[in-house]
Amino acid sequence: MSVILGIETSCDETGVAVIRDGRIVLANEVASQIDVHKEFGGVVPEIASRQHTKIISQLVEKALRDCSAEIDAIAATRGPGLMGSLLVGLCFGKALAYAWAKPFIGVHHIEGHIYSSMFCERAPDFPFLALVVSGGHTQLVQCPAPHRYEIIGTTRDDAVGESFDKVARLLGLPYPGGPSIQKAAEGGDPGAYRFPRAMLDTERLEFRYSGLKTAVLYALREEKAPNIANLAASFQAAAVDVLLIKTKQAIQMLGAERVVLAGGVAANRLLRQRLTAELGIDVFLPPFAYCVDNGAMIAAAADSRFRHGLLDPLSATPDPSLTLG
Repeated sequence: MSVILGIETSCDETGVAVIRDGRIVLANEVASQIDVHKEFGGVVPEIASRQHTKIISQLVEKALRDCSAEIDAIAATRGPGLMGSLLVGLCFGKALAYAWAKPFIGVHHIEGHIYSSMFCERAPDFPFLALVVSGGHTQLVQCPAPHRYEIIGTTRDDAVGESFDKVARLLGLPYPGGPSIQKAAEGGDPGAYRFPRAMLDTERLEFRYSGLKTAVLYALREEKAPNIANLAASFQAAAVDVLLIKTKQAIQMLGAERVVLAGGVAANRLLRQRLTAELGIDVFLPPFAYCVDNGAMIAAAADSRFRHGLLDPLSATPDPSLTLG
């Protein structure tokens, strides 16, 4: 049995969790900064790091009170992410590890998202294909074994979550864009606008979303009284179509038998429904609580690293451009 304390501060959520045996959540605390950043329409790095500094010790204390378990190792996100935000969580985690004489484990943020699948009712077996979709990443990742990764497809420009934020701003919808567009789309017609689906004429596993954003902008300019619900529904349908088509291509190329969905956009209901209905293989969807950045996913990835002896020295430093694998 192993108990891991995980800390996540890569961007604008402060997450602290305690996990037993890689799957059992003993405590999970997340402090969102949405209300702080929404007036700016996006995350302000300096403000984000200050907010982490204000709240992190309180969240750790609460998580430890909630679980009352003996901690075996401390984990924190090393990267990628905002430098100031990463520094807060990583330094706090290393300080705890030093004070308590516990092993320390630095975790890649995307590996954490992939390991959020361990909180599904049934955890996926390796190998599997991961579709990672968030504000900063749109990637297809081949996962042949624990902690072995190959990125086989990525975006040429905007990440899908980034495009949701930008289009929401164009439509006058609140930040963050994912939830607000999903809500606006509920009353809209997804076929009202034929927005582009980029990169479908190639077998390369690549994505492009900046053109989709521009198409929404042109549609807004051409109409005196645009139907926001129809625009939101049509944009969402186009964004999800591309994810589905490229995932299907990857499944055929690899002969994959399992797909894991990961990242903040994994909370999108249309994407979840279509993946489950259309892929024809096992699909693992993380519970909604573990789609956003959180300490539980970092602890889950760290638990596996702990078992494989993949520890880090206390000299480990944050890396905003850390590569997966």
